[in-house]
Amino acid sequence: MIADFYIPKNDLLQKYMTGYYFMAKHRDSEPTKYLTFPNNWSIHSVKEDSDVEYRNDTLHIKPSAEKKINSRLVFNYNVPLEISYEELVNEVTVVFKPLGIHYFIPNLNFSEMENGEFWPKGNYADFMRSVFAETNREKQREMIEDYWISQFADPDLGVICTILNDVESPMKIEEIAHKNHITRRYLNKLFQKYIGKSSSEYRKICRFRKALQDYKKARNLTELTYINSYHDQSHFIKDFKALTKINPATFFKNVDTDQETIWLFK
Repeated sequence: MIADFYIPKNDLLQKYMTGYYFMAKHRDSEPTKYLTFPNNWSIHSVKEDSDVEYRNDTLHIKPSAEKKINSRLVFNYNVPLEISYEELVNEVTVVFKPLGIHYFIPNLNFSEMENGEFWPKGNYADFMRSVFAETNREKQREMIEDYWISQFADPDLGVICTILNDVESPMKIEEIAHKNHITRRYLNKLFQKYIGKSSSEYRKICRFRKALQDYKKARNLTELTYINSYHDQSHFIKDFKALTKINPATFFKNVDTDQETIWLFK
């Protein structure tokens, strides 16, 4: 594992964050890369003195001679994303649960944004520079958690929260729209604004992620297909290959689904 992953100590942050991780640069580090597969999180990464370039579904990261803070937000990708480091850099990445980031930055509209450069409020670059300068990991954790607690805004997201829970249920999208007295078109407009993808894309990824969690519980792929509400195994394989680019049998042979950080695969 190239990064140290932490669940927030603070109960409030635990409601909205999956966790955060730190990576530290090493003078003798070798090129490193891993794949991360589609998810419904908002992933905020901050890197010190580095250049980041996105091309061909790969994030290329390398140290930069220029003294700067690189701050990015990724909230939507539907194919495997390769993270490639020319060498390791100092990095802090915060992983927000679906809707989670909106409780701290309430005016975000993902439908008007793309994955890329992202700056939270305040003199954020200087703050993150101070985090990287701190050598004590527990103090770093305290600084990160204190910052995000200070940004908590608690907006009223009741309607989209209800719709999100409904989309994670077996209900049909048309039924969810009818239940919430909106059109399917408006439902998807809300999803694009708050999640950055359509409700059907969100559901496909949600089902895929649940299949990863349920893999060890199922006796075989056929059982895994039906406990995750796929119509049949061909439907399961089709969706799985669309999100991973490989078939389920090969995927599960090569991926440890017992990892605590199931979203990160080397």
